[in-house]
Order: sequence, then C-alpha cells, then structure tokens
Amino acid sequence: MEEATIVTRNLTKKYGDFTAVDDLTLEIRRGEVFGLLGPNGAGKSTTILMLMGMTEPTSGSVRVCGLDPVRQPIEVKRRVGYLPEDVGFYDDLSGLDNLIYTARLNGLSEHDARSCALRQMERVGLAEETAKKAGKYSRGMRQRLGLADVLLRNPEVIILDEPTLGIDPSGIRDFLRMIVTLSREEGITVLFSSHHLHQVQQVCDRVGIFVKGRLLAQGDIASLARQLFSGSTSEEGREYGLEDIYHRYFEGGTVNEDHTATK
Repeated sequence: MEEATIVTRNLTKKYGDFTAVDDLTLEIRRGEVFGLLGPNGAGKSTTILMLMGMTEPTSGSVRVCGLDPVRQPIEVKRRVGYLPEDVGFYDDLSGLDNLIYTARLNGLSEHDARSCALRQMERVGLAEETAKKAGKYSRGMRQRLGLADVLLRNPEVIILDEPTLGIDPSGIRDFLRMIVTLSREEGITVLFSSHHLHQVQQVCDRVGIFVKGRLLAQGDIASLARQLFSGSTSEEGREYGLEDIYHRYFEGGTVNEDHTATK
C-alpha cells in the first residue's frame, strides 16, 4: 500500500448533544483521489475542518502529511490546499493581480510572484484571462482561479468541498479533468467532498459513503458493490455503479446496527 497522507482514528466531533462526526477511521493514500460522498449535513465539512486544524476534535486523532492539525495547524496549512464551494477574491482586481497578492503574502518577491501567478493561470486554463477583473469571471472561471491560488503553494494535499457547485457541464468536465491530472501526473493527494454521484464516480479512485456523521463503507466501486450486492454485477449481467450503491444506502434500503445496508 502507498504511504497514507491522511489518517484518522476514531475521530469524533460533538456539538453539545449533537454528534457531527462519529468515530471516523480513514486512510487516504498519497496520490489518490478519494471521494467523500454523502448528502448535505452528513458531516463532510466538519471532517474537513478537523483535517485543516480549523476545529478541534472531541476525541480521536488525525494526521495530515504526518502532522497533527490541532498542534501544528500552520504547518498543515502550508502543505494542504483548500478549495471551498465559493472562493473569495478581490473583484476589482484582475485574476492575475489576485494571485500575485497571494504569492506576495507567501513571501515571494514581486518578480517571482508574477512569474508564479502566470504559470498557475496557464496551468488551469486561464492564460487568456489574466487581465480580466475577477468580478467579471464566470463561476467556473472563479473555481479555476481558486485552484490556481491553491497551487501557488505547491501543496501535497488538495481538499475540495463541493467545488463544482453552480458550474455549467462543460466547466465541470474541464475542472474534473484538471483534478485527475494533478493526481496522476504530480502525485497530489485529493480529497473530493461532494454529493454528486456522477462526478465522484468519474474521478475518484476510492469512495467513502458518509451519512449522519458515520463512514458506512469505503473502497472502489467494484468492492463496494461486492459488499452490498454479493457480487459486482446484477442478474442481468450489468455492472453495479455508484448510483446503485448510493440508492441502497440512502434511498432504497435501511442501515443496520453494524452500519451495513439492506434492501
């Protein structure tokens, strides 16, 4: 097995009597695209906050790139890039100037900041949009610019929290293609949190099914299908997909006390 970049052990987060994340044990390997799939309110965003050191676990442990986000939050943020569903930029500045500003805040000289910003904009397909003000960017372009902003710091891990919300289908395809390229060609670990089945199935090496704060199952599509259906193909010879798995967990079945699903 490849070296694990993200490791949680019995990770739990409670807010009073409410348990947002319940006993989460998970390993995500270096260079892997891992999909955290579940409905809104499942606990995905709370998990991300703990990984980033932005909220402290109630119990359990978490390591990101070998670091403890509770005790070493600054070091973790240097190695992890985070792209939320809505990226904030200075709308009256150009896309390029927004990136230069970020690069300067990270200690680069004016010359190096401009060079790095231009390189990242080309990398995400915005080379022709450097002079346009960020306020004039489409939703998809803003997410690309957000990815460029993340890449300025050469992260080992990228965490994406519903990154394609509001993007048109063509923009989604391009964005997902970039994510796969970053993982395959550069060995960046990607945690992709989403409730969109088709997108997760397109890009993720493995998937974790997350509901009501618990990770009910994890694995690639074939192994999840075997766990749920006693095989990876239906009686008609059709391979089960993520939609079948999702339907069994969230819509068409019930979850047992041992957190397996039944019809």
